[in-house]
Amino acid sequence: MVDIGAIAPRGVRPATDAWWRDAVIYQVYVRSFADGNGDGVGDLAGVRAHLPYLRDLGIDAIWFNPFYVSPQADGGYDVSDYRNIDPIFGDLAECEEMIREAHALGIRVIVDVVPNHCSDQHPWFQAALAAGPGSPERDLFWFRPGRGENGELPPTAWTSNFGGGTWTRVADGEWYLHLFDGAQPDWNWDHPAVREEHENVLRFWFDRGADGIRIDSAGLLIKDPNLPEVGTTERHPFEDLDEVHDVYRAWRRIAEEYGGRALIGEVWMPDIERFTNYLRPDEMHTAFNMNFLCSAWDAPKLREVVDDTLGSHAPVNAPATWVLSNHDVTRHVSRYGREDTSFSFKGRTHDTPVDLELGTRRARAAIMLALALPGSAYLYQGEELGLWEVEDIPAELKQDPMWHRTAGADPGRDGCRVPLPWSGAEAPFGFSPEGAAEKPWLPQPAAWKAYTAEAQTGDHGSMLELYRRLLGLRHNEPALGDGPMSWLDSDPQVLSFRRPGPDGLDVICVVNLADSPVELPAHAAVLLASGPLDGTRLPADTAVWLRPA
Repeated sequence: MVDIGAIAPRGVRPATDAWWRDAVIYQVYVRSFADGNGDGVGDLAGVRAHLPYLRDLGIDAIWFNPFYVSPQADGGYDVSDYRNIDPIFGDLAECEEMIREAHALGIRVIVDVVPNHCSDQHPWFQAALAAGPGSPERDLFWFRPGRGENGELPPTAWTSNFGGGTWTRVADGEWYLHLFDGAQPDWNWDHPAVREEHENVLRFWFDRGADGIRIDSAGLLIKDPNLPEVGTTERHPFEDLDEVHDVYRAWRRIAEEYGGRALIGEVWMPDIERFTNYLRPDEMHTAFNMNFLCSAWDAPKLREVVDDTLGSHAPVNAPATWVLSNHDVTRHVSRYGREDTSFSFKGRTHDTPVDLELGTRRARAAIMLALALPGSAYLYQGEELGLWEVEDIPAELKQDPMWHRTAGADPGRDGCRVPLPWSGAEAPFGFSPEGAAEKPWLPQPAAWKAYTAEAQTGDHGSMLELYRRLLGLRHNEPALGDGPMSWLDSDPQVLSFRRPGPDGLDVICVVNLADSPVELPAHAAVLLASGPLDGTRLPADTAVWLRPA
């Protein structure tokens, strides 16, 4: 077992504190972060080499997308061994060393657990296929006979989250359920062996020093065994069923055994009250605030999201989380440069015009808003470089199953997963070692030569230096992070609020989403602005942190 109490000091609270309440957490999609061995795919060696970069950026923790053994049918979210590292990323010993190195730099580590489904190559699923209908092995999954005269129709007409149906027929005629891709069969969480196995997986990673568990598709585990069609019964057949909370109460008890560990849920739940059910004191510690991520660049809408979030979290004493992008959604530099600045999976289309200059200006302001709000914040790799969605990836190079299952109708998620640019004037921009034999697994835009970490370092006006200054200020300003806030009177298209600090060291955040400059409130000092100020006025799509007068 790794002693997380040995984490080196770097403004990080002791392991006994609720560090997740105000941490800034950096999301690493390993495949696209940094390639250490030159095969064109990011790996743990690449992450280890860049841990000092992340320390200097000022983050508190890293959330790793799945790095387990997997056929990679869905970027690692099809897991065939939850206790080992896929050889394309490294091995378990290297992962353990990476956790130790991160802790030595004051960085905590969150691993991703995928409980709704596994890979069709998982040994338990392969055993179920071999055992045949009616076997105990098949009870671990959702095998059912088909409908129709010869069972030729799937058991339900449910629609997959990736497009198409949710059932695949096997050679003996039965069908198995997969809410995502056919390579990702759903576990049967009514079976005690499934629950015991996943509880053991949690202990396995906690024993290796993981500080937190991010829970993928957290609301989908439990299915109605009667398999009703969607809309034919009062409750949904597989989304947010009440019984799912028993799973997370058991997981919370395990986390409490270890102390200082956090459970973080991916909960796509538009109903804010149902969402916060997952954050009750005996369930998860935090969950991703998808409503904030999906909100349009509009002051009244953002203010409503903030109010709803803080108001619903208060009764369960859970910290809010703020996130602008991740590995599944359009990078917000691009989204904020479009006519429709909101995000939804159904709203994604091809060839949407983007004003990158406008999107970048808004992205700079948006991160100042997110980091000033009460609670914790998540940063997706590449946000700090100002990267945009890559939308001209050749069809033959795309790998996302959302693209393939919709025959290209959905643009897919490859555009936000393009490997990061670190240095140099041409691809692979330091992503792979010099002289690497293989190209990066997705092509990088030539224009990214101006957006490498090397090119931005020392450039006071760059996105990277803005992030470094922001995170440094957030660590050093006692008013920021977890705690109260109060809105200030402002124009309807301006967000203005005050964060009280000890000894009067308050911070005011003002974000101008209007079309023209607005007067700043009375203040003693400007701590930081996302762009140049116009005397005492704040330009459009600009944010500022102030010390009040």
